[in-house]
Amino acid sequence: MSLFSGFGIRCGYSIFGRSLSPCFSFTNKLTMSTKVSGNDQSAGETTSHKGNSDRAKFINQEVIGAGKWISLNRIKYQDPSGRERIWEAVFRTTRTERALDAVVIMPVLKRLLKYDCVVLVKQYRPPMKCCTIEFPAGLIDAGESPEETAVRELEEETGYTGKIKHISPVTCLDPGIGNCTVCIATAEIDGDDPVNKKPKAKLDDSEFIEVISIPVNELLERLNELSSKDIVVDTRVFTYALALSQTAEEPTGEDEITHDGGKHEGVL
Repeated sequence: MSLFSGFGIRCGYSIFGRSLSPCFSFTNKLTMSTKVSGNDQSAGETTSHKGNSDRAKFINQEVIGAGKWISLNRIKYQDPSGRERIWEAVFRTTRTERALDAVVIMPVLKRLLKYDCVVLVKQYRPPMKCCTIEFPAGLIDAGESPEETAVRELEEETGYTGKIKHISPVTCLDPGIGNCTVCIATAEIDGDDPVNKKPKAKLDDSEFIEVISIPVNELLERLNELSSKDIVVDTRVFTYALALSQTAEEPTGEDEITHDGGKHEGVL
């Protein structure tokens, strides 16, 4: 899944205050700077090769199959050229009037004289037929705000009590497959607080979750190691690790591509 489809990303270190801990802020437009026919375009402009995508419009949709949690829908829409097309998509049946499904929490554990750690969860995902490494996350209950959901889900899945530092705008997960939307919450966990000394998760009977804490400065390396053990890392987690790594590294001027912990010569 791709969390950041259609959104610009900025990465920095200000949100958690006292040490190296990454954060993201989101913009509602993907910006780019390109060259077309030899002319420079200023940053913030977009280039289209097949017409204005804003001219596409929704016509109608119908449910063609449904279960307890999801439904399969056939969507009729008009593309930018005016041609009617059909798209199949998965929708959540649990969505409320808010048009927001869930909250994903990016928690950082802070303790005196110890490295800051990113708190992740490992669980078996039946659609993947294997275990995954993810951020804590959960559906928004009726009447809850995203902040309240973030605090509740963090405690339920990890046992930690955290302070929410930032809530993103609504973001899409995989818009080519479905309409699932989430807010991204960054959270700071005070590991020296007595309430966080011996965290105990509050899991449902159907939940089997392991909590994994990884030092921020080792995150990408550790994720590569986990990926080699028949574990799939969630795109959101790997994107976070990549952005942190690229922000922290000094430019070397060398053109090389890293892949699964190895280096491959190439042109960037």
